[in-house]
Amino acid sequence: MQRFEADSPAGDSSQVALDALRQLVVQQASFPQRPLPPERDLATDFGVSRRSVRRALAVLEAEGQVWRRQGKGTFVGPTPPSAALNVSRLANRTNYAEVMEARLHLEPSLAALAAVRASREQIAMLRRMVERTARQQDTEPTDAESLELWDGALHRCIAEAAGNRLLLDIFEVLDAIRRDPGWRDLRQRARNQDRLDGYGDDHDDIIGAIEQRDPARAAEAMRGHLRALQRALQNVINTEVDSGL
Repeated sequence: MQRFEADSPAGDSSQVALDALRQLVVQQASFPQRPLPPERDLATDFGVSRRSVRRALAVLEAEGQVWRRQGKGTFVGPTPPSAALNVSRLANRTNYAEVMEARLHLEPSLAALAAVRASREQIAMLRRMVERTARQQDTEPTDAESLELWDGALHRCIAEAAGNRLLLDIFEVLDAIRRDPGWRDLRQRARNQDRLDGYGDDHDDIIGAIEQRDPARAAEAMRGHLRALQRALQNVINTEVDSGL
């Protein structure tokens, strides 16, 4: 693979990786069936760490520039319609209460499976992700876009670590609905620093249980986290209804 020249400052390795990956995505746009090189190869070619490559891929995935499938690799383009179903239609048919109910059934199970099946590398990545998410919440709590990006990436990493491709597909459908602008706005209105601190503690508990290979505790920690989010969203809705907004 050719070396890529990025325009970003040399010290910003994540930005270097992102700039180089954008070039690669353009070059490979005509070959959507061909996976991108593995992360370790990309890191070597770009002269950055694998962590920087993962961060850049998370951004591109959030933008819909690439999609990832466990066991197969990373591909250029949006998630195929066959995997995403008709997300727009589903989003219009459902509501936040149904999505939270579905998440409460699905994600605790994914966390429990991750506690059993996650590789050492995946556990290390989950720990890095939860630390990065916590730093984002502490240093830039008003940056809603970054908060969404890193929170979503953490939950997706847990789903990938569960090692069940069908459940991962179902998670991706829910996650796509969750990224709808209206839903993002609702979550933003429900945020405050106290809640962000609580979510950070929840994330640490979930990943800690996965690290300890404790599926029951991982599931319960995830369930408690989602219930806290559910209450926060419902409080915002109730307040806005009462005030006539």
